[in-house]
Amino acid sequence: MSEALLRRPAEEIYSAELEALAKGDDRPRPTNWKLSPQAVATYLLGGDAVDGTPISAKYVGSRRLIETAIATLATDRALLLLGLPGTAKSWVSEHLAAAISGSSQRLIQCTAGTDENQIRYGWNYALLLAKGPSPEALVKTPLVRAMEEGTLLRLEELTRMGSEVQDTLITVLSEKTLPVPELDIAINAERGFNIIATANNRDKGVNDLSSALKRRFNVVVLPSPGTLEEETQIVVKRVYEIGNNLRLPAIQPADKELARIVVLFREIRDGKTLNGKIKLKTSTGTLSTAEAISVGVSAWAEAAHFGNGRIDANALAANIVGAVVKDPVQDGVALSEYLETVLRTRDGWSDLYEAIREVV
Repeated sequence: MSEALLRRPAEEIYSAELEALAKGDDRPRPTNWKLSPQAVATYLLGGDAVDGTPISAKYVGSRRLIETAIATLATDRALLLLGLPGTAKSWVSEHLAAAISGSSQRLIQCTAGTDENQIRYGWNYALLLAKGPSPEALVKTPLVRAMEEGTLLRLEELTRMGSEVQDTLITVLSEKTLPVPELDIAINAERGFNIIATANNRDKGVNDLSSALKRRFNVVVLPSPGTLEEETQIVVKRVYEIGNNLRLPAIQPADKELARIVVLFREIRDGKTLNGKIKLKTSTGTLSTAEAISVGVSAWAEAAHFGNGRIDANALAANIVGAVVKDPVQDGVALSEYLETVLRTRDGWSDLYEAIREVV
């Protein structure tokens, strides 16, 4: 059945690595943790093969940041992963939960429509009307289940939901208990329970966390990839992983074309060419690493199904334009300027210049 899923959870995809690490892990583990903190770090950052099983890197970046995040989860403070779009906040959150709790499925996606009942608990109204408030009529949220199991809860895009809803977490984070006044009881958290939240520090129109709630999180800021080489490595790795998981038809190696996406995105994002000689207009979008990955996967699908089985300029063009041009006026000007001042005269890029010109 799992093979038919469009997207499998991390704990299933990397089950062999997790099992190998657990088998060879003789370090102390916090209560209800599947791995020791050191083994969790190895799982995320990669390491030597364990019992013949290679441990791949899930996150390319600072070891110290990952170690700080893991150490935080071993305390009574919650973890907030903060950063620009595409800095792998959700990716890190998922893999931390998979390695620590054995499941990344205790998840609440925060939106403007998220209310207190989706965070705390709800009611089965048929049972509620028939028998009145009772434990059987209580509908448990992922938060309640994580508290009872002593596992991690993931809150995605925490600042997307209203401030008054955010503050329902204060009692849980402070007292590790969730009162249920209708039943005159409280649900107490088992050891091992904690929360990993993510938030975008660039998005407009978000709801800032209250001071009281901020104090209960330890914030780890995940930076954008520092170098072109690092970002290219991430994009190439993730495009191949996602494409293979989606079972897209095989194509010829596309590392060079994927690297061109990264260069183009970085230059428009930074407002200058890599050598700093030409100043450029920036786009309204983020042009993040995640968007570069998305362009690569889409180009793969187009090349495999409608092209010659090779990611080329024609497969990239429309996908690049779709990612860059969010505002038809401002972004259109920025892209046109980039095409004429950079791509048109850059050696080896004339094919991409012509292909994008045909689209725009």
